[in-house]
Amino acid sequence: MGRKVSNGLLYAYVFAIFLFIFAPIVFSVIFSFNSDRFPTIPLGSFTLHWYDKIWSDADIWKAARTSLIVSFCTSILATTLGFATAYSDYRYNFRFKSAYLVLVLLPPTIPLIIMALAMLAWLSKIGASGQVWSIIIAHTVLTAPFAMAIIRLRLHQIDADLEAAAWNLGANRWRALREIILPFCRPAIISAACLSAAISFDEFAVAWFVSGLNKTIPVVILEIVTGNIDPQVNAIGSFVFITSMTLVVLAQIFFFRRQNRSF
Repeated sequence: MGRKVSNGLLYAYVFAIFLFIFAPIVFSVIFSFNSDRFPTIPLGSFTLHWYDKIWSDADIWKAARTSLIVSFCTSILATTLGFATAYSDYRYNFRFKSAYLVLVLLPPTIPLIIMALAMLAWLSKIGASGQVWSIIIAHTVLTAPFAMAIIRLRLHQIDADLEAAAWNLGANRWRALREIILPFCRPAIISAACLSAAISFDEFAVAWFVSGLNKTIPVVILEIVTGNIDPQVNAIGSFVFITSMTLVVLAQIFFFRRQNRSF
């Protein structure tokens, strides 16, 4: 009886946490179909007006295209750097390795506003601020540690003798990497790419500082809500939420399903 009560309390606690997190998002999606300008209850009539508005807005389309380009390129670069860093940690022992890992994992611990100012100062110094690839560089710095952490976790599950056995059978280091390490890490690599893309697609603080006229979707949302209350923000936010959640869910599916199969 006591165990049932404990389980019931645990389920209630988990439900309350999810309700606290997702209730504002659900109401934001609901208000995106509300005919009234202000998000009040009771709701007005059902309408697609706000979706029609953003559909016909050229600035929104440009920002969406920029966000997709940035998130795609960031996912490729961050995953590549993350894999290289994770593999160097897995395969090699060298002096100051601990300090090396601390520096690699440092960017997510820095407040975003500090990171944004630092990236703006550095990119301006080399004359590269205000470009799409400036956002890609900044987002790669932010997301590469997450990719590295996911791939590193996967690499530590591999049998350390597999790669050595491939070497003993005549494979060079590149072939062993290509035929042993990469196939084993494929689910983690795909998961890291999806997660990096999701983080990049959502990020606005750094993008706001370094993007210049090349605005991303989160930057456009920030500018709209700064000016006035506009229900089209709810419509844009619904698009961002669906895109980000899709990427995160795909990351989870690829990582855990393939991981379970490998055992």
